[in-house]
Amino acid sequence: MRILKHLFEKNKKWAEKMKKSDPDFFLNLSQQQKPEYLWIGCSDSRVPANQIVDLLPGEIFVHRNIANVVVHTDLNCLSVIQFAVEVLKVKHIIVCGHYGCGGVKAALENKDHGLIDNWLRNVKDVYRYHQNKIDSIQDEKEKINKLCELNVIEQVSNVCNTTIVQSAWKNGQELDVHGWIYNIEDGILKDLNVCITNNEEMTKIFNLK
Repeated sequence: MRILKHLFEKNKKWAEKMKKSDPDFFLNLSQQQKPEYLWIGCSDSRVPANQIVDLLPGEIFVHRNIANVVVHTDLNCLSVIQFAVEVLKVKHIIVCGHYGCGGVKAALENKDHGLIDNWLRNVKDVYRYHQNKIDSIQDEKEKINKLCELNVIEQVSNVCNTTIVQSAWKNGQELDVHGWIYNIEDGILKDLNVCITNNEEMTKIFNLK
């Protein structure tokens, strides 16, 4: 089944359903892209950005990778952020992790996972920053979930420290950076109470000098 016919059939039904509810949906969608949100999330197939927040195509710009990591040497991620901030003029960047993240779990394991270990080194660094807090948790599931939360907060800091966001704030652009986490077990989002709107807030929240 080289052409995956069933997926093309599903696509056709979906397009017909969208046109039935709004005949001009695809025409309007094709003419412009003006999302207010950039979503930086995990690649996990159970965490689809649009569906979680019930937004239509065109309403949210998305970048996903293993364990929702923002690395200052990742030109892919940085290019997405730059396009979202400088061209699309999004007003919100949402870093969204999820409980039970396989990447975070792997980062806690003392095992060889091959190539991905290079990427997970970023999550291992988060664990190192908070090792005493995480190691004090006895339950393994809770331990993983705590690192999932701390990883999101660390990535929010990384987003804020990009030259892109720094420049936007310096120029007075309205831009908020949020840290959220998603629970696959009940479908509910949790706000981690990390919302940064300028450098002053970042200094205060992350205890920067």
